[in-house]
Amino acid sequence: MHPSLVTRQSSVQSCLLALADGTVWPGRAYGSIGERTGEVVFNTSLTGYQEILTDPSYHGQIVVMTAPHIGNYGTNPDDDESARAWLSGFVVRDASPIRSNWRSTQTLDDYLCERGIVAISDVDTRALVRHIRTHGAMNAAISSVDPTPDHVVALARSASDMNGLDLAKDVTCREAYDWKLEDRSWKLEPLTPANLSNVQPPREASNLHVVAVDFGIKHNILRLLAEKNCRITIVPATTSAQDVLALKPDGVFLSNGPGDPAAVTYAIDTIKQLLGYVPMFGICLGHQLLGLALGGSTYKLKFGHRGGNQPVKHLSSGHIEISSHNHGFAVRAESLPAGVEVTHVNLNDGCVEGLSAPSLRAFSVQYHPEAAPGPHDARYLFDQFIDLMKA
Repeated sequence: MHPSLVTRQSSVQSCLLALADGTVWPGRAYGSIGERTGEVVFNTSLTGYQEILTDPSYHGQIVVMTAPHIGNYGTNPDDDESARAWLSGFVVRDASPIRSNWRSTQTLDDYLCERGIVAISDVDTRALVRHIRTHGAMNAAISSVDPTPDHVVALARSASDMNGLDLAKDVTCREAYDWKLEDRSWKLEPLTPANLSNVQPPREASNLHVVAVDFGIKHNILRLLAEKNCRITIVPATTSAQDVLALKPDGVFLSNGPGDPAAVTYAIDTIKQLLGYVPMFGICLGHQLLGLALGGSTYKLKFGHRGGNQPVKHLSSGHIEISSHNHGFAVRAESLPAGVEVTHVNLNDGCVEGLSAPSLRAFSVQYHPEAAPGPHDARYLFDQFIDLMKA
């Protein structure tokens, strides 16, 4: 038995989620025993909990799943979006004890215990999400060690404010590395019993060299770039413009990541120096950083967008894309200077979901065209990046 599994709770051990506003949400301990703090947010995806757990953009957050049944299909090694689980805590309504899927190798409970993720089940997540939507995302705490209200509320109020917090430095790689096409991690979705044993690697890599700046990059972004036959070098978030250009890239990719974009000043300075020298494509935090480098400003949303079913309008075509989101900050449209255009907007609240600076060969989207989890409506953006590099 894995040593960390000894921390598994009994099925009736109490646990408490408390918000910084003093509200408490009782439940049962799930996953690893312990206590954690973070910003409480919610995700509306019906599936994809393993990808959410391993998305570095959730670093510093306690994630509430709005789907009532979580864990039904278990977990497996292929669906991780990074090398570890990053979120601070996990909140569910009904935790499934079964794993009914042919790809599953482990229950979600075992997976959480093995990775030290403190979770809580049997929470009224419908009421909790309504509370967050009304009062906004705020700091919270989970405790299965001392689930007394006074203790857990005090713990929640001691957590760091997400505003002004640079978390990219926590999740980035420590040194540059190449994404190897022969790695199993390039494997494309969907997988089925028929094709699992016959998956072939992508065609021989092209001459296009992408330098991906890692602010918390997801594996599926790298898979999709590899599918386009790019050679990919991943570099730390603090890499200078001079060091990026020394790698002779055909294009620079700015990845997703956690925290307040305005706090990642070193990356904003690097992007400013790269603008005009090389084509750039940003996603999520990379989009926000590009917006700041172009002279715009960012702001914090009341409760953010997180889920696999967010409607986005592509302004030039009028097409509506159903897309995957994970962001609590946004670029302020009116702050963007002349020469920078808004390309996509969110149909729920009108916030900026994409921008482009054609004269500088740079564009970005706030949402996640790589999905994982989520729909594939926006994968054309990777072709757009390829075309920009070829041009």
